[in-house]
Amino acid sequence: MEPQTTQKILKNPSKPNNPKLSELWWFFAAATCLKLLLIPAYRSTDFEVHRHWLAITNSLHLSQWYFDETSLWTLDYPPFFAYFERLLSLFANLIDPQMVHLHNGLNYTSDTVVYFQRVSVCVSDLGLLFGVYRLTRRLDHVRRRVMWVLVVWSPMLLIVDHLHFQYNGLLLGVLLVSVSCLEEGRDLMGGFVFAVLLCFKHLFAVAAPVYFVYLLRHYCWKGLVKGFGRLLVMGSVVVAVFTVAYGPFVYHGQMKQVIHRMFPFGRGLCHAYWAPNFWVFYILLDKVIAFLLGRIGFNIQAPAASFTGGLVGDSSPFAVLPQVTACTCNYGVGMEFEITPAITFIMVLLALSPCLIKAWRDPRPAMITRWIAYAYTCGFLFGWHVHEKASLQFVIPLAIVAVQDLDTARHYFFLSIVSCYSLFPLLYESQEYPIKVLLLLLHSMLMWLGFSAQFTKDKTLEMAPPGKRKDSHFRSNRSTAAAQKGGFVIGWEIWSYLVGLLLVEIWGQFLHPMFLSDKLPFLPLMLISVYCSLGVTYSFLWQLKQILVS
Repeated sequence: MEPQTTQKILKNPSKPNNPKLSELWWFFAAATCLKLLLIPAYRSTDFEVHRHWLAITNSLHLSQWYFDETSLWTLDYPPFFAYFERLLSLFANLIDPQMVHLHNGLNYTSDTVVYFQRVSVCVSDLGLLFGVYRLTRRLDHVRRRVMWVLVVWSPMLLIVDHLHFQYNGLLLGVLLVSVSCLEEGRDLMGGFVFAVLLCFKHLFAVAAPVYFVYLLRHYCWKGLVKGFGRLLVMGSVVVAVFTVAYGPFVYHGQMKQVIHRMFPFGRGLCHAYWAPNFWVFYILLDKVIAFLLGRIGFNIQAPAASFTGGLVGDSSPFAVLPQVTACTCNYGVGMEFEITPAITFIMVLLALSPCLIKAWRDPRPAMITRWIAYAYTCGFLFGWHVHEKASLQFVIPLAIVAVQDLDTARHYFFLSIVSCYSLFPLLYESQEYPIKVLLLLLHSMLMWLGFSAQFTKDKTLEMAPPGKRKDSHFRSNRSTAAAQKGGFVIGWEIWSYLVGLLLVEIWGQFLHPMFLSDKLPFLPLMLISVYCSLGVTYSFLWQLKQILVS
C-alpha cells in the first residue's frame, strides 16, 4: 500500500497555497534599500557607457545610432535595448538635459546622473521580480522563500548591476519569464519571450540551440499537418519579434553595420580580466611554455600584461601559442594557424550536443531549466571574448533547479560561491573590499540556512505517515535518500576547494604585497582566474553528468 500511495502523491501533488505577494515585495524592498545605500560606491566604465547610450538614442536619429563614434563607448547591444535606452533618455532629459547631450555630456558625472542611472537599475529590477514571481507562485512557502533568497538577494547581481553597473536583473527577469512559460507547457509564449530577450541582448543566444531543439520536438513534432502548422506559427512569432526590432534598420539599409557592432570579433579571445573558463588554461600554458623556453635560452617576446584596464580590445596576450584572433596568423616556420571565433562556436556546440540529444529524445518541461543553465555554462566555458559577468546567465537559472533536489542544492551552494568570488576583481578599490566580502559571506550563510530548513523539512515529510504529506511536492528519489542521511551537508571535497579559495584571497590581499611587493603584479588575478576556472570546469562536468543520467 505504501508504494502505491507514494506514487499517487507524486502523480497528483496537492496544489500549494498561492504565494503572498506582500512577502515577495518585502524581499524586494529589503534588497532595494541595500541597493540605494550603494549609490555612492564604485562604478565602472560601464556607467559612462550607458550614459552615453542615453545621449546617442536621445540626440541622434535612429539611423545614426549604430554609426556614432563620438565616444569609445559605441552602441553594441541589439535594438530592443537601444529602444529601452531611448525610453530612459526621455526621463533623463527632463531631469538634467546635459546628461543626454552627445558632446557636453561626455564623462559627465554630476549627482543627478549618478542617482538617475542607479535608480533606473533598481526600477528595472521589477522585471526580475516578475520572473521570480511566475516561477515561485506554485511552490510551497519554504522553497519559495529559498528561491527568493537565491535570486532576489543574489550578491552577484548586487556586484554586477548595482556596483559595477549594468541591467542584468531586467534581462534575467525576461529569461525567467520564458523559462516559467516552458515549465508550464506554454511553449509558444516561452519562445516568444526568448525571442524578445535575444533582441535585448544577443549574448543570451547561447541557449538558442536548446530552445530550437526542445520547441521543435515538444511543440511542433505533432504529426505532419498539425506539426507543420505549429512550426509555421512559432516561426511567424519569432520573425515578427525580429521584424519589430530590426525592421527600421533594415529599412535604412544598416543591418551590416548593426551586426558589425553587435559581433566585434576583433576584440580577441579574452577580456581584459580573464574570465574563469577553459581559455584560462590555454593562456596559462602559453605563459609556462614561454617561461621555460626563456630559461633555456630562447628569446621570447613576452606581451605586456593587461588585466584591469577596462578598455575593450584584443586582450589575448599570447607569447608562444597561436594567437587566437579573427584573422590568420603566420609564424614564420612554414606553417599557418587559423584559430577563429568559429572554432570556439564549434567547441560550444560540441559541448552542448549531449544536452541537445537528450532534449530531442525526451523533451521534458521539468528538465528545460537545467538544460538552459547547462547551455550558458558551455558558452561561458568555451565562448569567444567571455566576460566574467556572464556567469550570471547560468548561476541564476540553476537557482531554480537548486530548490528541487538536494544534490543540486549542494552543487549550487558551491558554484554560487565560486562565481561570486570570481567577480571580486571587478571591485578593485579598497573601500569596496568589505562590501563584496560581507555580501558573499552573508549570502553563503543565508543559502546554508535556507537549504538546511528546506531539506530538514523534506526529511520530516518523508518520515511522516502518508496522510500527513499534503504539503509535499515532487522530488527525486536521490534527493529523498540524501535528505534521510542528514539533510544539507557539504562533502569534504567541496570544503577543501572552498578553503583553497580562502587561501587564494589571503595570498592576493595580504601575502603577495608583503613578500613580492610590486613584482609579478598579474599573479593574484591569475590565481583567481585559474582557481575559479577549476571550479567552473567541475560544475560543467557535474551538470553534464546530471543531464546524462536524468
